[in-house]
Amino acid sequence: MAPSSLPHLLFLLALTSSVAVLAAAAAGSDGDHHGLTHIHLYVHETYTGANATATAVLQSPLGANSSFGSMGVVDDEIRVGPDRSSQLVGRYQGVFFGTSLEQGKGYLTSITLVFTAGEYGGSTLSVQGPLLGFTGTIERAVVGGTGKFRLARGYMLFKMISKPTPETDVNEINLFVLMHPAGKY
Repeated sequence: MAPSSLPHLLFLLALTSSVAVLAAAAAGSDGDHHGLTHIHLYVHETYTGANATATAVLQSPLGANSSFGSMGVVDDEIRVGPDRSSQLVGRYQGVFFGTSLEQGKGYLTSITLVFTAGEYGGSTLSVQGPLLGFTGTIERAVVGGTGKFRLARGYMLFKMISKPTPETDVNEINLFVLMHPAGKY
């Protein structure tokens, strides 16, 4: 091989190695499952009564026809299935604020999924973002976490799938989380 070809060959080798490392990282193929993780769960919410898990704590200062300035809290159950008797694996805790002057058009939510059992027991995921209406699938950003979710990023899809009683609903959540090696115990 001619001496002038050596720098080109070294450059090509370095480029190929870099692409392989980046592809492995993007695919999460490092053997420690730090790629995209899909978590499928259900949130069970109760609006009224002694066992209410979601409530408005501050009404809008603009009156009953506005949600702007209102505030509420949630402490819902996270279960592995849509049935209330399925395994409880955590709590869906947080706050929501009415942020739109248009009636019922916009809320800002800040939620922590607190895992108390199962594979992620002792860890949390923080999710926040807008709630623009109550129909269809709602997307929120995963902005971090603790324990196995330390430095996590991703998104959550949230969709109401049933209303077993007038006071309750069941919501399906699909979390797509990029795990980080720092979350490994």
